[in-house]
Amino acid sequence: MKCVICHGEDVQLKDVAEELKINSDVVLIPVRVLVCQSCGERYYSRQAMQILEKAEIELKGGTAKLREIGKVLTYQ
Repeated sequence: MKCVICHGEDVQLKDVAEELKINSDVVLIPVRVLVCQSCGERYYSRQAMQILEKAEIELKGGTAKLREIGKVLTYQ
């Protein structure tokens, strides 16, 4: 596969953490997608999109199972 952005030929299947923002929280959703190793462009399969859509529905509905892995603070 050739990248449509940079035309690089090194596009590999990788595990990534996609960010979904819910109110002031950021939730990391693990998905496996094709990633261009030259420019970082991501290509989402139908299965990856279904995972992200399901996660968004569960997050908005309050039914998602979440695990806290840290916290983000702001300096005032």
